[in-house]
Amino acid sequence: MGNALRIICGCCWEPTSGSDSLGHHGVTATNVGVSALAHDLYTFEITSQVPEGLSKHVVSSKKAQTNWYKKLSGAWRETKPPPKTPEEASRLIIQTLNRHQKADVEGLLAFYDLPLPHTLVELTDGTPPSHPQGLKFELHTLPVDAKAVADGDTITVFVSTMDPRESSCVPGDVQVAAVQRSEARAVKNYEEADALHKQIIDAGYRVLKIQNEEILARKYRIRLRGIDAPEGQMPYGNEAKEELTKIVQGKCLRVLVFDEDRYRRLVGDVYCNGIFVQEPMLKKGLAWHYTAYDKRPELAKWEKDARAKRIGLWAASNPEMPWEWRKDRREGR
Repeated sequence: MGNALRIICGCCWEPTSGSDSLGHHGVTATNVGVSALAHDLYTFEITSQVPEGLSKHVVSSKKAQTNWYKKLSGAWRETKPPPKTPEEASRLIIQTLNRHQKADVEGLLAFYDLPLPHTLVELTDGTPPSHPQGLKFELHTLPVDAKAVADGDTITVFVSTMDPRESSCVPGDVQVAAVQRSEARAVKNYEEADALHKQIIDAGYRVLKIQNEEILARKYRIRLRGIDAPEGQMPYGNEAKEELTKIVQGKCLRVLVFDEDRYRRLVGDVYCNGIFVQEPMLKKGLAWHYTAYDKRPELAKWEKDARAKRIGLWAASNPEMPWEWRKDRREGR
């Protein structure tokens, strides 16, 4: 296929969803807190001014607020790399201002839409075991788009056909269609190019444009192994989807595949930038341990701990289990 379609790293590529709501600092909901805090600390270093409106969220004086920003500015510069996620930014504030009033710390976090202390969870080392029992194969995906997250336990991913595991099994008609599509686009025959792309998509592939490079990729649907998240119409269904999106959006994933379910989804453990994705979903009370299919004690413990803290869906005394919810609807109840 020459240079028409090729793989690039792209692990830092992060698409912006057009549906993201805007926070009060005018950036997307997925990064409002971190971006706004970084901007305000930079502004403070130049002007020595704390942001307008902060006093409505905290109890201490402007003089005290100035002291906080001096400390936070120094801590931010010393942190390598600087915080990138809301959780990392929240921890920096909590650790830096640990001797200050709880109302001030929580007010500052609320001002930036950052997680409050009681919602933060500690994650273990997300390095997957070398040879986990029952492993069938491993996938390394291209960056995940936010729209690819169906709910709190299902993701659609794409793997480049330049990947060694994929390159030997691309159907010949898909390879031909990809080359012909590239040629059609080169002469601005977009109608023919679209028809060829539909043929590629119908075969389970897609041509993705990432950082101005066209990549032929294979589509996979992944079901997160060992957890069952609330369905979209259930309480905490939207929160579970949003949390999973926040974790994987724009990231390259490592997927260890163990099985295939009746919907032809690959059942696997998903790892993202050092995070075992099922872990925060359980620890934040946004999924059940799916004990009918998974007996791992660590997953059971993470669910038990979230229950004890009444985090997420466990705030309810007896939340409905998603497998029972689905059964009731199949039976028309």
